[in-house]
Amino acid sequence: MVRNVLGSVLALLGAAAAVWSPFRAWYDGRHGRYYRLGDLFSGSGVTDARADLFTSLFLPFAIAAVVTVVGVLLRSRLLVALAGIAVLAFAVLWMVRIGQAESGLTVDSDGNGLGAGVAGALGGGVLLLIGAALMRGRGGRRERMATLPPSEPAEPSWQSDPAWNTGAGGQHGGRSEPTWQQGHGDQSEATWPHGHGEPSEPTWQHGPAGTSGQDGPYGPTDPTPDRPPPREPGGTGSGEDAPTATWRRPPDQR
Repeated sequence: MVRNVLGSVLALLGAAAAVWSPFRAWYDGRHGRYYRLGDLFSGSGVTDARADLFTSLFLPFAIAAVVTVVGVLLRSRLLVALAGIAVLAFAVLWMVRIGQAESGLTVDSDGNGLGAGVAGALGGGVLLLIGAALMRGRGGRRERMATLPPSEPAEPSWQSDPAWNTGAGGQHGGRSEPTWQQGHGDQSEATWPHGHGEPSEPTWQHGPAGTSGQDGPYGPTDPTPDRPPPREPGGTGSGEDAPTATWRRPPDQR
């Protein structure tokens, strides 16, 4: 953040210096805004003809300043660097062309030769490049993700696990006990009920040969067994049906 601010300030200062330079003396007291932009690309070189403001050296420097402002707003190092390169390129090209026309470049203390306008253009271009080097830019996706605060882990959803049930009030209940259902022969299987709250007491249901208790779906039911009826050893499933242990579902709590 600090580097972006410092680089942006230097870039804006460089753009301001470049835009102001055509209004200062460039050579022998002649201001840069009087040099025609087309003379830099013509075969005759720099002439004494006066130029309008937007056909002089002011035009490329003004465009470079606009590009600099856009680059600072977008935090684009590339745009700021391109603006600095453009300012330096036009300043150096003008020096080459004026040197050809004057058969050399001179600098003295009387104000003859190169003036402050050239120094302002060169200094502005250098500040633009330094500002572009200091700016960190917008950064990549990985860098932006690193600055985001860590997200809190989501709480586990117990309702998604069929092995867990919830009691009244939406609180997590305990894990229910399996129901062992005994089939014919030596085979048996366990099932997990999905009721609410605590499991009910088991009820042993007998086959059609039962004689006591309330009627169940498969015959009379013994309401209060202490233990399941014994199985005959070596049974093959014929005769009286084997007992089945189930869990009664309690009424819903409202």
